[in-house]
Amino acid sequence: MLTSVFIIAISVILFVYWLRYSCLMLLRSAGERAEMSQAAEQRFSVFSVLERLKTEGELGPLERALERDYYVVMYLIEHAADLELASIENKLLVLDYKLMRVWSHLTRTVAPRQSRNALSEMAAVLSVLVCQMGEPSRLQMET
Repeated sequence: MLTSVFIIAISVILFVYWLRYSCLMLLRSAGERAEMSQAAEQRFSVFSVLERLKTEGELGPLERALERDYYVVMYLIEHAADLELASIENKLLVLDYKLMRVWSHLTRTVAPRQSRNALSEMAAVLSVLVCQMGEPSRLQMET
């Protein structure tokens, strides 16, 4: 019985480690080749949130801006067939976004620095997804 619990615990730890490592590698490789278009910078606040995370003390408005962008990006992924952003890598990034959102909420009052890091990673995930949408013609939407 104790052996089974130990094996399950080690398996969960290794899975979490693999998930974090995979997401960080995806973010790093996508960040190196991502080019932000002017239209994307105007339509999504994720790029300004990345800059404001360095200086702004209040994290609530930044998180709300990221949530708005998240819902817009998810709507576009689900309803725009020509985007083709439903790859396993992007699903891992979306899962990472959701996990970082939970981590941000858990650490908001106890460890604000960790919450800020989680928001930064959430913004990085969204910026990768927005940059993958491609040319500005795909971003023609009402704001």
